[in-house]
Parts: sequence; structure tokens; C-alpha cells
Amino acid sequence: MGGIYWVLYQNFWLVTESGSELQWSLQMAKLIASGSNDHTIRVWEVTTKECKVELREHDHVVECVAWAPQQCTSHLNEAIQSENPRAAKSEGPFLVSGSRDKTIKVFDISTASCIISLIGHDNWVRQAIFHPSGKMIVSCADDKTLRVWDFKNRRCTKTINAHEHFVTCLDFHKSSPYVITGSVDQLCKV
Repeated sequence: MGGIYWVLYQNFWLVTESGSELQWSLQMAKLIASGSNDHTIRVWEVTTKECKVELREHDHVVECVAWAPQQCTSHLNEAIQSENPRAAKSEGPFLVSGSRDKTIKVFDISTASCIISLIGHDNWVRQAIFHPSGKMIVSCADDKTLRVWDFKNRRCTKTINAHEHFVTCLDFHKSSPYVITGSVDQLCKV
């Protein structure tokens, strides 16, 4: 199985495990997030080379992490306040993760807390990312589906049977309203 490795990432040595996901924060260029086999998510400060936050909300391997774009902030605050009207607004940063525990979680890094849990996939979640509009999350999993999530109301709004085998990755087209998926079936679909 996997071992522990040192990874040089943007002139920054980071302890990680094989299969770990790394994401650089574009809004806060001083942060890197990593998801790991030990069920944790760690947020690293590049300037000090220290782990700033360690999150332990998943019950299995963390397959993916992705930073929320700035346009998500107001929508995430609405979601937080729909659960707790007295909650203070946060500027984040925010991070979404997917795990082999079949869940998607959204974290407020400024408070080191899980603010949203989404349940619905029937197998390992391989990727979860925020839609460029900031209003939803799209995910894919080993249950062969692509799912669209309304995170404010904490529900799946659309499930697409995307492939004949595990769906391992997805991304948005940068200028057109398309999602592309990749799969173990060796196909990419738009």
C-alpha cells in the first residue's frame, strides 16, 4: 500500500502520503490544502511551512480537496445562516472535500469547522468542486454518477449516470457551460 513521501510543491516541502490530493489557494496564495489516507485534511501556510489547520471530519481516505472561489463566499454565508440565523458571516477561505466515506464536506478554514455535509453518493467520492457561479457543488464518484448539489439547502438537485465505470475526475470548461468527466472506462465525456 502507500507510504509517506516528501513532495516539493512550489518550493515547499510537504509531508504527504501516496494518493494525496494537493490544492493551492488562488485567493490566499499562502495556503496549500492536502487530503490524505489518514482521513485528514491539512491546510499548510507556505511562508512558515507549518500546518495551520488539521480537519478530522471524514471517516475514510480523503480523495479530493478544492478551494471555493471568491464568488462562493456570500452563498456559503447564506447556507450557514439558514442553519443558524445567529451565525456570524465569514470571509473564509472555504474548502470542499470528498472522501471514500461517500460524503462531501465544506469547511470554513478561518474557524476550522465543517459547515456543510452532503450525503448521497453510493460509493467513494473522487472529486468535488464548486461551480464557477459559486452557487453549487458538482461531484463525481465510483457510483458512476455526476451529481449537482444545492449546498444552501443541503441536497442533490441532479444525478447523471455519467459512465459505465467509476467516474474519477471532472472539471468545468473555462468559458462555456460544460462539465467534462473522466472515467476508468477510458472515456472523457462532455
